[in-house]
Order: sequence, then structure tokens, then C-alpha cells
Amino acid sequence: MLIAILKKLFLRDLEKLKTELELYQREQNIWLVDRQITNTAGNLCLHLIGNLNTYIGTELGKTGYIRNRPLEFSSGPVPRTDLLKSVDETIQVIASTLDQLSDEQMAEEYPQEVTGGKVSIGYFLTHLATHLSYHLGQINYHRRLLDN
Repeated sequence: MLIAILKKLFLRDLEKLKTELELYQREQNIWLVDRQITNTAGNLCLHLIGNLNTYIGTELGKTGYIRNRPLEFSSGPVPRTDLLKSVDETIQVIASTLDQLSDEQMAEEYPQEVTGGKVSIGYFLTHLATHLSYHLGQINYHRRLLDN
């Protein structure tokens, strides 16, 4: 049951991420830094793509994705169409990986030590879902504050 809930949340929020990117009236504002807002929506999007593809795709789905975390916060501007394509690809990775997991696996130990200690796969997937939601909220505020 937890797998189905998490899959629904991940896919919902990744679709919302696409919507947020599409709502920018001026594409260049996706990469805007202003005053105290130092992370652009574009960089946060790249960070979420890297994060999910690493911790779900590579670790659980064995996709072979190789993350370059420093580039997530230093790259830009990447065209909106490329960001949207990457989000769509991430949606596919999340859906196919979660479809391969069993309820029993959710209680197993996550393969990496990632939150300062050992945690279950279910716990860490829940952590990743809240991480996605947190940055999605930042992107929403970035757009509403700086895309005028």
C-alpha cells in the first residue's frame, strides 16, 4: 500500500513541477537570482532530477544514472523544453522502479547510508517525496515572486 501512495505522490508532484516550469511567462526567469533568492527554479529542477534519478533510479532501479550534483546548482540556463523532457524521463524512472518494488522490500534497509544512519527503503522513499515537495514549494514561490 505504501508503494502505491508514494508512487501517486511522486508522479503528482513531478507533474506539478512541469506545470510550474510551464507557468513562467518569461523563460529566462526560470534562471533568475534576485536578492535573497539564490537558488533558481531551473537549478532546483536539475537538483530534483539528479536526486530522484540517483536515489530511486540508480540505487533501486539499477538504471546506471550517474549524478553530477555540483552541476545541478551551477548549470544554466538549460532550455525549458530540455527541463520538461528530463522531468518526463524521471517520471518514467520513478514509475517503473516503484512498480518493481514489493511491500516486503519497503521494510528492507536502503542500500546507502544517506540520512546519517541506516534507514528502511520505505522511510527513505518517504523522505525523498517530502524533499521533492519542499523544493516544489520553493519553485512555486520563485515563480510568483520573480516572474512578473
